[in-house]
Amino acid sequence: MDARILTVADLPAVRELVAADPVGNVFVGSRVEAGVLNATSPGMLWGWPADRPRALLHIGANMVPVADSLDAIPAFVEAAGRRRSCQSIVGPSWLAWPLWQALGERWGRPYEVVREARPHQPVMAMSTPPQGPTDSRVRPITRADFPSYLEASVAMYTEEVGSDPMATGSGGSYRSYCNWLVDTGRAFGIVESGRVIFKTDVGAAAGPVAQIQGVWLAPELRGQGLAAPAVAAVTEYVLADYRTASLYVNDFNTRAIRAYERVGYVTIGEFSTILY
Repeated sequence: MDARILTVADLPAVRELVAADPVGNVFVGSRVEAGVLNATSPGMLWGWPADRPRALLHIGANMVPVADSLDAIPAFVEAAGRRRSCQSIVGPSWLAWPLWQALGERWGRPYEVVREARPHQPVMAMSTPPQGPTDSRVRPITRADFPSYLEASVAMYTEEVGSDPMATGSGGSYRSYCNWLVDTGRAFGIVESGRVIFKTDVGAAAGPVAQIQGVWLAPELRGQGLAAPAVAAVTEYVLADYRTASLYVNDFNTRAIRAYERVGYVTIGEFSTILY
């Protein structure tokens, strides 16, 4: 059975599929709320099977699957096609990893050759008030903070992904994304003497869930116990508007995992990310 590009007529079915795992599917849910089903929206959302979708595949800068089995993978591989447009594949490990492998087997180098593959990324969430102290200096980032916030965001991205987002033709897009985070009140941080020394963002939100992304602390301040209170403060902001705060983290970043656990986050699943 083939997959097809979904439209606004499919919105009720799409929302039902996303709601089956609101934490794991928050990115796709956020794209739905942003209008990905509209013909003029960037990116596209595929559904399988064509007559009554039971699985979804978002294809944009990120390729993100939503499914409860591997049955849709052959159809999604054909839908993706040999010309890779995404910069990453992200999703539950049991689903994203086999999708990547199937894409490589079908289309070869465009999908096989990657910058990095991260198979084990704990997905963490909490719905209760943070444990321990909170850092009262954390606040929403303002327009006046933007130059330093952008610098911190670039440092975070470069450290996390391994490439400078401003060094290629996509630099304008990254700046626009950071502008959007600030203008929509989704960027938070600590600003000392005009410098952003801690930052994080609500990178995706849909329904009852918001996902925290891009956590960064200035390197010279690490190892001093500052991260957990700062994340706790951001979590308070998030839980004022959403039922659940979530995030995912690389399994090798044990310091970050311990900080999140001190705040009260618990592991509820596992993601994989393939970076091109």
